[in-house]
Amino acid sequence: MSTDAPQSLPGWQHVYSGKVRDMYVPADGPAELAEAERVLLVASDRISAYDFVLDTPIPDKGAVLTGLSLWWFDQLSEVIGNHVTSTDVPEAVAGRAMVCRPLEMFPVECVARGYLTGSGRADYERTGSVCGVALPAGLREADKLTPAIFTPATKAELGEHDENISFDKTVELLGEDDAELLRDVTLRIYTRAEEIARERGIILADTKFEFGRDADGRVLLADEVLTPDSSRFWDAEAYVPGRAQASFDKQFVRDWLTGPESGWDKDSGQQPPALPAEIVAKTRQRYIEAFERITGQEFPG
Repeated sequence: MSTDAPQSLPGWQHVYSGKVRDMYVPADGPAELAEAERVLLVASDRISAYDFVLDTPIPDKGAVLTGLSLWWFDQLSEVIGNHVTSTDVPEAVAGRAMVCRPLEMFPVECVARGYLTGSGRADYERTGSVCGVALPAGLREADKLTPAIFTPATKAELGEHDENISFDKTVELLGEDDAELLRDVTLRIYTRAEEIARERGIILADTKFEFGRDADGRVLLADEVLTPDSSRFWDAEAYVPGRAQASFDKQFVRDWLTGPESGWDKDSGQQPPALPAEIVAKTRQRYIEAFERITGQEFPG
């Protein structure tokens, strides 16, 4: 069954779609997300790149994201609680959905960086800092940051860019107590997750978390966690600082889209073309490899 669009699910009504996930609330309850007693979060096989949702899905991607998130939620349970209450979901979305408690989400992406790369490196080259965090001079691409740093971002609307912000701006948005709490728990989670990944020969270069507060006032880890969509995972054996690293993510998709074969200009504002079967297969395999290496389990798909 195709998973590139919201499905009609018995007992649930669809209320929201993001780039990858679809959200449902019970059909016999309020249609407003804020009033729901529980939420069904479904990871589709959609893939996004350069702020576009592509027309070509990646088979089994939703199952990888859900399976990895559930595994990590369990590994991190002693650090922080999470929003998952059940995996008893409709058969049509089995393996790629979870039932969650509704949360009042904080309006920031909580990013931890343990290595200098991506937008963090671009920020560093312009200013000598990342999101206002001053760093030593002379750092290269993929150099390790000791200690890891907290570099939050504002959440963008669908199709827009997230915007990196300073900690002071985070305090303006959330208040000092919540900003400090999210910074501290983000770095604690990253530190623990980095240790777990390294034991499996994987470097966790950076990652983003989302948090929300439940009806009892508890701050919980939400959405997805430590997946190839939300994190940069590198092969520890192949790691060489000073150059770009191969990642367990949508690298094949990005490279093809920006290469000559696609004929697409990422600055054109036009929808990207359909992905070739070879790129779809390579990307699927990369996601599955991330799942199997991190969890130590065979992917059930």
